[in-house]
Amino acid sequence: MIIVFALLALVVLVAANWYLWRRLFRDTTRGPGLVRRAGAVAIAGGWVLAVGALVAERGGAPFWLQQVLAWPGFLWLALSVYLLLAVVAAEVVRPLLRRLPKRRTGAVTAVRQEEPVPAGAVPPKAAEGEPESSPGPEPAPEPSRRLFVSRVLATAAATAAVGTVGYGTYGVLRGPRVKRVTVPLAKLPRAAHGYRIAVVSDIHLGPILGRDFAQKVVDTVNATQPDIVAVVGDLVDGSVKNLGPAAAPLSRLTAPSYFVTGNHEYYSGAEQWVEEVRRLGLHPLENARTELPWFDLAGVNDLAGESEGQGPDFTKALGDRDPTRACVLLAHQPVQIHEAVKHGVDLQLSGHTHGGQLWPGNLIAAAANPTVAGLDRYGDTQLYVSRGAGAWGPPTRVGAPSDITVIELASTRA
Repeated sequence: MIIVFALLALVVLVAANWYLWRRLFRDTTRGPGLVRRAGAVAIAGGWVLAVGALVAERGGAPFWLQQVLAWPGFLWLALSVYLLLAVVAAEVVRPLLRRLPKRRTGAVTAVRQEEPVPAGAVPPKAAEGEPESSPGPEPAPEPSRRLFVSRVLATAAATAAVGTVGYGTYGVLRGPRVKRVTVPLAKLPRAAHGYRIAVVSDIHLGPILGRDFAQKVVDTVNATQPDIVAVVGDLVDGSVKNLGPAAAPLSRLTAPSYFVTGNHEYYSGAEQWVEEVRRLGLHPLENARTELPWFDLAGVNDLAGESEGQGPDFTKALGDRDPTRACVLLAHQPVQIHEAVKHGVDLQLSGHTHGGQLWPGNLIAAAANPTVAGLDRYGDTQLYVSRGAGAWGPPTRVGAPSDITVIELASTRA
């Protein structure tokens, strides 16, 4: 089944790119030539770079090679998505443009009144010694209506795609914005009313987002003056050796900070990263909890840790706690909410989805997660899902802006 699915995906990918080449290059030119060949090379080359970037990252290639491939390869992934969407959208307009009436040049022609020629006179063109005027070179034929429409739509599609990806990339690189959400908890004592938790997820430090980006995240978090910081997974895409310096600014977080693993930590050496964040001053919660003055703060490992015998253990983290105290759980993936409900958790803080990152990716994320972004309720347990601070793959977000969320706990007794 896996082989059949892979072959089907390959066929769809090839067909989509052939269609893209046809609309952008074949239909906009008069015949085979340099433009068509250059278009084929550009599309094929983009996918070579994209696959190379993915393989280099997951395969542990030299970090300099990952950096060389990441920018063009991952940006092509985003650009190809929006080129395809724009070209498909243009199909709605194409038949309408073809039916527009053609511009008629010289539709109103003044009829010249010929002057009478006296008897015996020679018409001017036939005068003796005057050469008969020869017609000038014929004007170059204008493109056909089909060619003209194809060029207009291809230009519009390319402009829309480049603009969308450019703006979405700018939105990531400028750093996440702060989002504030109030969450009432029935068990929270009055003294803890207004307690602030800065939720940071999915920073994805890697070959594109590095130390400068980490510093932006730290500065943004510190500016909110939270009581604690919760880093809920997918901090990195790479080894401690390559990305340790990029993560170093985390040591400047001013509030007590807690960390749980995400799935990408298990692609990057989770044990080494747990030790590294501990060295930077964060407190890893590996299927563990800590009793804060007014509520319990617990954390569970990500589901990806099961392949290494380090999966989530809710019983270990929550089994013997006092159920009269409010409990906040850090768990990377929203799907872990079902276990949280069984164990009487009051609030689960998660990330993982990126809010879909690239529209319409939110539709795919919604099919795989109970909540894609924002605050939701499951029985007596509330779930908040952050869209994340960074981006994976393309450093681009469309329809899912990055955020750092400040959760303000509210006591219903206040």
